[in-house]
Amino acid sequence: MKIILIGIQGAGKSTQGNLLSQKLGVPYLSTGHIFRNLAKERTPLGRYIKEVMNAGYLISDKKTIAIVTKYLSRPEYEKGYILDGFPRTVTQAKAFKNGIDKVIYFKVSDKEALWRLSYRNSDVREDETLAALRKRIELFHKLTEPVLAYYREKKMLVEVDGEKKVQEVYNQIFKKIKKDQIA
Repeated sequence: MKIILIGIQGAGKSTQGNLLSQKLGVPYLSTGHIFRNLAKERTPLGRYIKEVMNAGYLISDKKTIAIVTKYLSRPEYEKGYILDGFPRTVTQAKAFKNGIDKVIYFKVSDKEALWRLSYRNSDVREDETLAALRKRIELFHKLTEPVLAYYREKKMLVEVDGEKKVQEVYNQIFKKIKKDQIA
């Protein structure tokens, strides 16, 4: 099964992605983790990604599509995956030809997402300053919300209330996805 998770930063995609990965037996892949790892590299691409992410902007469509496509060509993703953080633009959604089964949208208010992010127990990353987070939320509304309409039109979008407790969100996902697709 190939599933895409969409929601603003702090919506719970990582938490649910890891739970779904365990349940479905397919790997969880976050483009944020990929980009943060690449940003550590002392290469022109690494420096570019670090600068763009720290400013709260999105990596270009062309670079993002190439990076994600390359990662998903690895053998561990042949039987499926849970993909978090991609696509973020309609251009990326249209260019991505990977047989997606479902797209799960975690509906969370901006206020709730910022509250969650400000109370994370982990150390604050360079790309999680308040200014960067606000910019990312602004870009989500401007660039990623049209992706929801794109997948809704294709009858692939599943919407869940991401402000519920972790188990409730998890249960919503399984109620809304046909059981025969999960089995």
